Amino acid sequence: MHYLDHAATTPVLPEVKDLMLAYLGDDFGNPSSVHSFGRKAREAVEVARERFAQAVGTSPAEIIFTGGGTEADNLALKGAAEKLAGNGRHLIVSAFEHHGVLDSAHYLERHGFEVTICPVERSGHVDPARLAGLVRSGTTLVSVMTVNNEIGTIQDLGMISAAVKSANPHTLVHTDAVQALGNIPIDLHAWNVDLAAFSGHKIGGPKGVGACFIRAGVPVEAVIHGGGHEKGLRSGTLNVPGIAALGLAAEVAAKEVYEKNERLGAMKARLLDGVTRIVPDVVINGSLEDRVAGNLNICIPGTEGETLLLLLDQAGFACSSGSACQSGALDPSHVLLAIGTPRELAQGSLRFSLGRASTDEDVDALLASLPEIVRRARKVA
Repeated sequence: MHYLDHAATTPVLPEVKDLMLAYLGDDFGNPSSVHSFGRKAREAVEVARERFAQAVGTSPAEIIFTGGGTEADNLALKGAAEKLAGNGRHLIVSAFEHHGVLDSAHYLERHGFEVTICPVERSGHVDPARLAGLVRSGTTLVSVMTVNNEIGTIQDLGMISAAVKSANPHTLVHTDAVQALGNIPIDLHAWNVDLAAFSGHKIGGPKGVGACFIRAGVPVEAVIHGGGHEKGLRSGTLNVPGIAALGLAAEVAAKEVYEKNERLGAMKARLLDGVTRIVPDVVINGSLEDRVAGNLNICIPGTEGETLLLLLDQAGFACSSGSACQSGALDPSHVLLAIGTPRELAQGSLRFSLGRASTDEDVDALLASLPEIVRRARKVA
């Protein structure tokens, strides 16, 4: 099999797996315990917090460990909105956010908040000026993802934060940065964002662990209650093996980002050139300039995404159509619809996402198989 779906999940790095196994073996202590087993576990958590904070340009005190990126989005949106409800009950989210953001916003809408959906451009960019024009005195939070999980478009979070806070200095800026870490350099303080979400399994770490950045002084209400762990913001016994693994994976991802981008950028250029030769009427989704190096999202007219995926899988290629986070649903991608892709065309979308383990052989094999796959897909459609 040729794995071309790194935006969905990544293989766990060998060194990350080894570290994780240590805390599943002899170093099994509960970090809340005061004895030596607990102290060793607590040390692992705090080392991971320092590693993670350095990787994203913030301080360890501003990192809260969660069960994943979706939980981090929920904590940020629901927690901040409920804590600041006295200052206003208006939120703004972009139209192509991950469902961890969109569904949290709709939840708040059902509980008395007003939500405005900010349109996105065909390139996948959110226009800072247009976004700022939606901000008003009662706007407590704005959410725009750093890198779109489907089309790979990169936002200028510094410009977005500046525009939002120029319109209302009290409005918080949240970003889902799950697809950003390991794909672009991250500096949360320089971007001047207030809240951010991350996930371990997108960067060579395990599933079931993530982090929420909460800028010092930003008020957030807990959404999971219990023992008051993680400064009272995320109760539950800490997942020490996962957290230790997350810290190391983030450190590796941040160190390798420039080399990885150079290598994957060249590989993607070869893939794009080959695809456009094989399918002259192919439609490229999102910006080709402001885009993460390993992402190529296309629509092939006259095909169905499900058929393409099945044929690719049979030929030994793993990729995706639409978002991987919707329980296998293959309805037209809300991201593609949000950037103006016609519904019928969006049905024939494919996302190839290259990663650390991708090789030129993967690209060559795909390009060799694609003509017959497209021919058969169009015949079925």
